[in-house]
Amino acid sequence: MDSDADGDGCTAQVEDLVRVGFALGGDDGCIADARQHAAAFLDQAADDYGVLVPVRAKELTQLVVSELVTNACKYAPGPVLVELGLTAGAVEVVVWDSDPRVPAAWAADPGRIGRHGLEIVKAVTEGLSVESEAVGKRIAARVTLPGASGGTRLGG
Repeated sequence: MDSDADGDGCTAQVEDLVRVGFALGGDDGCIADARQHAAAFLDQAADDYGVLVPVRAKELTQLVVSELVTNACKYAPGPVLVELGLTAGAVEVVVWDSDPRVPAAWAADPGRIGRHGLEIVKAVTEGLSVESEAVGKRIAARVTLPGASGGTRLGG
């Protein structure tokens, strides 16, 4: 069982049904590979544990993985580590990279081209956090599954 801080500073216990991790080299195909890994993970978890992850939650998980891995590959040298977890109420996405700089969402600007990734992730997830590590940083996000307590932000 892992401890998980929710958005209001409270700590709740989260029991993982399954958790996997994988490393990406940061090459041109790593973002698509990360999305494929996420989809395969959710399909396998549904088969093995009987947890039906709705199509919308699966798509949002792939979007979150894509945005976080894109930022890691773009700004950090070296490998990117991704960890995916499934609980009864959420899909958890964790991305680690070697760049110690902590990203921040920019103010909304419809005229800006690019640099909207963190804004998108914040809009479709619950429990986004960024932590500095001894080397680099760790970004964690949670896509709440419909019907889970605490509400859902699957609509964006």
